[in-house]
Amino acid sequence: MNYSYPLNPDWTKDEIVTVVKYFEMIERAYEKGVGAEALKDSYRAFKNIVPSIGEEKQLGREFEAASGYSPYQVMKLVKHATTSTIKMQP
Repeated sequence: MNYSYPLNPDWTKDEIVTVVKYFEMIERAYEKGVGAEALKDSYRAFKNIVPSIGEEKQLGREFEAASGYSPYQVMKLVKHATTSTIKMQP
């Protein structure tokens, strides 16, 4: 990984850890696969910190620009998932 996560300097250390864990789950969905429920839990924790849809979209765009991984596409797949594991296709 040669990129940094989009973070808000106003967040507490715990909030930063929660947001980073969410982005790590997105990475894992592309690289290895991740449990759907674990990803949903991580997203709910992320939304407690970033309740604004606009800020969520902005952070998602920044993360995708840096990593090539789309949080939007992962969460779209989770929403319609019929399996317990989420693995994005290349």
